[in-house]
Amino acid sequence: MSQELERVYTIPLGKVKISQSQHRAVRAINMIREFARHHMKVETIKIDEELARHIWARGVRSPPRKIKVRMSKTDEGYILVSLFTDDVETAVTSEKETKKVEDKVDSVKEAPAKEAPAKEEAPAKEEAPAKEEAPAKEV
Repeated sequence: MSQELERVYTIPLGKVKISQSQHRAVRAINMIREFARHHMKVETIKIDEELARHIWARGVRSPPRKIKVRMSKTDEGYILVSLFTDDVETAVTSEKETKKVEDKVDSVKEAPAKEAPAKEEAPAKEEAPAKEEAPAKEV
């Protein structure tokens, strides 16, 4: 079996809540195994340590409601179930996108300079109450 088969699934784990609170994470692991057996048609299933840690991260009582996994069939004849990570997001950004960000940074630097005169106007508003005192002196 020189061909490696790889698929990505989102496994619903909502039925884990049916079991007792002390057995939910264990049931989630068993549900992942059953799902893999059903969809990949192989009896030997191995769960990656990172996936198991993700299931157990919030404790035995509150495993995740659904989980996205990558199932790959190896040459030895077993299925390796691992946590799905999207590799597309790590692509390098083009030069055009970086220039747009630099333009935004320049415009943000200019904006505080415009705000500085606005602060000087605030003391001018404080002088307005002094003018109110002048009519009081006339009486």
